[in-house]
Amino acid sequence: MTETKPRSPEFRLAADAIGGLRQDLFHDVLAYRPLDPLGTGGPVIRRLPKRLRARAVWSPHVAVGALALLTVLTGLVAADSDGVYGVSAVVSGLLPAVPLLMTLVRPVAAFWASMALTPVAAVASHGDWPWGPSMFLCHLGVMVVVAARTRARTAAWMWVITMFAGSFLDKFGSGYSSTIAGMGVTSAFALLIVAMVQVRREAQREVTVQRTVTAVERDRRTLLEERTTIARELHDVVAHHMSVVAIQAEAAPYRVENPPPELEQAFLTIRENAVAALTELRRVLGVVRAEDYEAPDAPQPTLAELDRLLANVGDAGLQTEKTITGAVRELPQGVELSAYRIVQEALSNTLRHAPGATAKVEIGYVLGGLGLRVVNGPPTGLVKPSPGAGHGITGMRERVAMLDGEMTAQSTADGGYEIAAFIPVQAVRERAENETLPDGTA
Repeated sequence: MTETKPRSPEFRLAADAIGGLRQDLFHDVLAYRPLDPLGTGGPVIRRLPKRLRARAVWSPHVAVGALALLTVLTGLVAADSDGVYGVSAVVSGLLPAVPLLMTLVRPVAAFWASMALTPVAAVASHGDWPWGPSMFLCHLGVMVVVAARTRARTAAWMWVITMFAGSFLDKFGSGYSSTIAGMGVTSAFALLIVAMVQVRREAQREVTVQRTVTAVERDRRTLLEERTTIARELHDVVAHHMSVVAIQAEAAPYRVENPPPELEQAFLTIRENAVAALTELRRVLGVVRAEDYEAPDAPQPTLAELDRLLANVGDAGLQTEKTITGAVRELPQGVELSAYRIVQEALSNTLRHAPGATAKVEIGYVLGGLGLRVVNGPPTGLVKPSPGAGHGITGMRERVAMLDGEMTAQSTADGGYEIAAFIPVQAVRERAENETLPDGTA
């Protein structure tokens, strides 16, 4: 079996170039690709009056039509000055406008139509060779429009083909004024400008796509980080309840004199399940724990420690006012922790984003749950607000959503900011009571 020799870099480069030429100018030559109107969000169009925007989106089509009309007028004037009439005048004056108009619907076919029309118009005009005045405008306009509608490398291929064909036709134009040098220089500058615009536009498009992807990934990473933080904080709450269940299940048989064996076995099963649940909980926490995470050496905070929090932010320069409505009662530890963290994060945001402002903390104990509201005024200090990482609002929303609550975060009329949340405590209790196994056990 013979081994194939690896291709040289020059061969691969030439093969890629030929493949690009075939893809750009030979594949689907007659493809129907109408030119779409411009968007209304462009930097120029969006500044126009609303009445003119609907018409301004068609400006590329109008520009191509105006160039086609100019080509016709140039051809007719040149034919009249050269004494060319009849069919020759039509060929040299009117036909060059056809490839220009074709660029609006079939751009690649328009380029080849302009190339095919070049020698015909040159013979009919008896003037400059190989591009007369009208064909000069026609072919230059066609290449510019096609380059603008395709990719940057297409402009290079069109220029090479044009120069090759022009050099070949120039051999048959002895006695006429040659325009190949003018076409080469003019088209090179025009196509270079179009290619630079295309490259810049493509780069902007890629940057926009990359920014969108980065923003989505950043939001997703932020969400996962906040959920991990919430899971670590709630670990102590859940572990405490499971530990209580295990201890009570172990001590329950000793509270009854001569308990039945079935009851002892039931409590033993409850204790084993509680211990197994604690083990799995610690294992899961180990997976989501960060490398630099340190376990807290104190119980998770509750609303009872809110005064200490307000005193701390007061020492940092934030004046706060606390209002409590309704009958204060004990809430589930998960609700207490989440409510405390929401108030803590809202006040931290005030310190970062509204230096010098004052804040109001309102806590409402209602029959159906717990209401929270933290409002701060506009910044009044000379210190510039900190941009922050944007994690605070996401973390608060996750905590409220975890407890089936609702939350709003919005600016106020006076330039401040308001965080409002409602946590349905009764719904949390009902969910805990309804989460039972098929046999009726919890």
